[in-house]
Amino acid sequence: MNHNFWFALVVGTTTVVNLAAADEPRAGIDWPQFRGIQADGISEGKPLPVEWNAAGRNVQWKTPIPGLAHSSAIVWRDRVFVTTAVPASGEKQLRVGLYGDGDSAGDVVEHAFKLYCLDKRNGTVRWERTAASRVPRFRRHTKATHANSTPATDGRHVIAFFGSEGMYCYDFEGNLKWSKDLGRLDVGPHNAPELQWGFASSPIIAQGRIIVQCDVKSSQFIAALDMKDGREIWRTRRNEVPSWCTPTAFQAGGGWQVLANGCRDIAAYDLTSGESIWRLSGGGGIPVPAPVVADNRIYLTSNHRPIRESDPSKPIFVVNVDARGRLKLPEEGESNKYIAWWKQQRGNYMQTPLIYRGVAYFCADNGMLSAFDAAGGEELFRERLSQAGTGFSASAVAGDGKVYFTGEEGDIHVLSAGRALKILAHNKMEEICMATPALSEGRLYFRSRDHVLCIGD
Repeated sequence: MNHNFWFALVVGTTTVVNLAAADEPRAGIDWPQFRGIQADGISEGKPLPVEWNAAGRNVQWKTPIPGLAHSSAIVWRDRVFVTTAVPASGEKQLRVGLYGDGDSAGDVVEHAFKLYCLDKRNGTVRWERTAASRVPRFRRHTKATHANSTPATDGRHVIAFFGSEGMYCYDFEGNLKWSKDLGRLDVGPHNAPELQWGFASSPIIAQGRIIVQCDVKSSQFIAALDMKDGREIWRTRRNEVPSWCTPTAFQAGGGWQVLANGCRDIAAYDLTSGESIWRLSGGGGIPVPAPVVADNRIYLTSNHRPIRESDPSKPIFVVNVDARGRLKLPEEGESNKYIAWWKQQRGNYMQTPLIYRGVAYFCADNGMLSAFDAAGGEELFRERLSQAGTGFSASAVAGDGKVYFTGEEGDIHVLSAGRALKILAHNKMEEICMATPALSEGRLYFRSRDHVLCIGD
């Protein structure tokens, strides 16, 4: 089987990739999946903006997108791709903020599941396609949507994944190449199986394969599909509670691995065969953040209460990339052969952590930001970003020495990267922002409730 491989972006001796394409992704330009080329939320190369406002300052363009979606925008060269789910009737109901209700939304009506291609230069819609029109198989959480999964591209194909409503592969001209039904993917809290909250794990692309993590209520699995036709290459069962985690692919020591966060089954798998490389248990009960690889270490976190009382509460685990077998935690504050460091009571619920310029940032859904020395785990500071009680769901991104944290109400907090908290600006989008922004050529691409916005000096 012949593939064109994406070039390897090396961090230390660890190489993180996201795969086979018609061309190589360009650092600082392309953002081909959730959290970019290396899935680390970082894009360097050009100055990024500090201040803007919804009235128009530094807003390069603003394109309305119908429906509701928490999927992030992705970027390849001069194109931006986003998905959405458009209800055939009724209002778009979305309840954000800090609350503990587990209710499902009542929009059990036909939806059009769509993929949009925008021109990166001016926001013009190049084309849109309706992948499916149907009543969703499952309900969603009042804070979620029916299009939570971020699409992925290899520069030739675009993968749009709508959970139980199917996976769809398009070329760059909007032609449907294939589609695949992965079955009934019902996701909800493990301790309230009657609730339906919706699917949210995003697909990733690695070496010509699409990786999907499906930690659903029953028959959990992680699988690799062939990019050419959607054929299933391997499927590995997981002993896991429902989760919303997106996997991460990387290369270390000559082999490719797929990382999957979780509760009982935090694990690494061989990309070629799907066989287990290492496993670790003890995560929170409703895991969401994706694994992050930086400087030969894997950063994992979760926040919800553990399944067993003996397990850590709100843990952060930092695993060495050469880990093998069943991993055991040392005493907190200590390390062993495979665990670089770990902590309790500092883990994230929703946000994937950011590791940038030697600092590991972990932001809780209430805006409490904990920063650690990425190598040794020393806590550098712990401060609240907002005193207004605003929720934080989108993951942080960084570049040009700046770190961006997105509040659900559209307040964007810009920090100077470093070992002390230095806030540069608070920018108001005047719209709900639940999706993680994309970065490309010195601009940020925000997916708000009703628009895609391009922000840049």
